[in-house]
Amino acid sequence: MDEVDAILAQWERERPDLDLSGMGVFGRLGRLYVIGGRAIDEVFTRHGLQRGEFDVLATLRRSGPPYTLIPSALSETLMLSRAGMTNRLDRLETAGLIERRLDQADRRSFLIALTPEGRRVVDATVSEHTANQVRLLSSLTPQERTTLDQLVRKLLSGMPPQ
Repeated sequence: MDEVDAILAQWERERPDLDLSGMGVFGRLGRLYVIGGRAIDEVFTRHGLQRGEFDVLATLRRSGPPYTLIPSALSETLMLSRAGMTNRLDRLETAGLIERRLDQADRRSFLIALTPEGRRVVDATVSEHTANQVRLLSSLTPQERTTLDQLVRKLLSGMPPQ
């Protein structure tokens, strides 16, 4: 029995007419988000990053050489407003992890590029991050991880788009 079971038992006692099956699932997913998120953020903090900053660096890194994107592509990929993106880019540029370059193809625009230090930081961070995620899932067998992934994917596919 966990904390969610205790809550469900109280609701069952007080409101036996309710279907509580969704409450249990979403209650546990919420706890997973909080507890897992804290453990994930600890990795980013050790590397001097916030989660959103890591997302920018990771997006640039996985874009492949030359690890450069236009700001609107970053905003779209990360589903972030331009103002929110500007704040992240400012912090990353101040830290020396990215640089803004004029776009030679369109002089009215600029490109965001990983610096060598940015690439070093994101590579170290993503290595620790993926190992941490595997550790967080270590109570599940490989088959259970696959099943969970498939179930969450199916659940998400039935939800309204963001």
